[in-house]
Amino acid sequence: MPNQEPTAAFNPIYLFLFISVGLNIFLVYSGYLSTDYNTLSYTTTCTTLKEKPLENSTILLIWIWPFGKKFDLNSCSAKFNIDGCHLTVDRELYDDAHGVLINHRDIKNDLSNLPTKPRPFFQKWIWMHFESPENTRRLDGLNNLFNVTLNYRRDADIVLREQFIIKSEDTEDKIFPQVLDKKDKLVCWIVSNWNERHERVAYFNELKKHIDIYALGRHFGKQLSDTQYKETLTRCKFYLSFENTNLHYDYITEKLFNPLTLGSVPVALGAPRYIYERFVPKDAFIHVKDFSSPQKLAEHLLSLDKNVDEYKKYFQWRKHFEIKLVSYPEEHACRACQYIRTKKDYQVFRNLNNWYWDAINDGT
Repeated sequence: MPNQEPTAAFNPIYLFLFISVGLNIFLVYSGYLSTDYNTLSYTTTCTTLKEKPLENSTILLIWIWPFGKKFDLNSCSAKFNIDGCHLTVDRELYDDAHGVLINHRDIKNDLSNLPTKPRPFFQKWIWMHFESPENTRRLDGLNNLFNVTLNYRRDADIVLREQFIIKSEDTEDKIFPQVLDKKDKLVCWIVSNWNERHERVAYFNELKKHIDIYALGRHFGKQLSDTQYKETLTRCKFYLSFENTNLHYDYITEKLFNPLTLGSVPVALGAPRYIYERFVPKDAFIHVKDFSSPQKLAEHLLSLDKNVDEYKKYFQWRKHFEIKLVSYPEEHACRACQYIRTKKDYQVFRNLNNWYWDAINDGT
């Protein structure tokens, strides 16, 4: 018989390799797998993608995190009952954004870090600022640049500030009167920003000649944690709520509202008393201008220290009101989006520099 070529035996491994290669080719071209040649690993397309705005939602682009403070971009509904807002820091959404929020203190002197692309006709730029005019750079080029102002002033487009609100009947006061038993300091001041040119520094230097002041803060080499700060205010009968400006409208900060909240009587220095009384009951605080000199103020505080009934009168407001604090900058972004969502008319702010930096001149 003639010689016959031997028949090759079928090896199952070839079938496995054929199927494996074909399957991988199919998955790659179908987009189910992508090769990362930098990490030499496979990643599936189910990696987290940037969240897309819902249809009909208002897009607010936070151009720069204010002072670098990041917060939950999905908190408007849960925390502030503001629906329909999409907060984002994704600059790729600039062309679709209904509003762009820009914090003044984050703007470079030459404005070079502001958006450079043409502004869509429907888009509004929001100027946000909550520092005092005396301690803020006045930048050229801001007039006619912004559409909306977000500020503490009553005449801003979006007004956001701490405020007194009427208490509901079932609201329990967890501070007063038990806070009276915790008082072991007479007068306190916590300060970090020390400037010899500020009126508050000159007033403090004179006041301390006539009364003992428990002074803390970075300037005095005694920085406090948030917990220590609150505990200190609770322990103090009086707190020096000294602002770093006194010439501009409505600048009243947490320096006044925090001691009020935590059970200390604020001694205010800043705007005239009549401006304070637009926001705070007149018998809830003491104003330095009520007295002819720091010495006379010291005498009044020492007198109140000895007269508990007179001291308690500064807490009568707590029967009817409570203080609503502000969550910065989270609430500011949400309120800005709410404004843009509800107010769709054309607007532009033409005289920002004059409006914000001019001194008080109403005198009423």
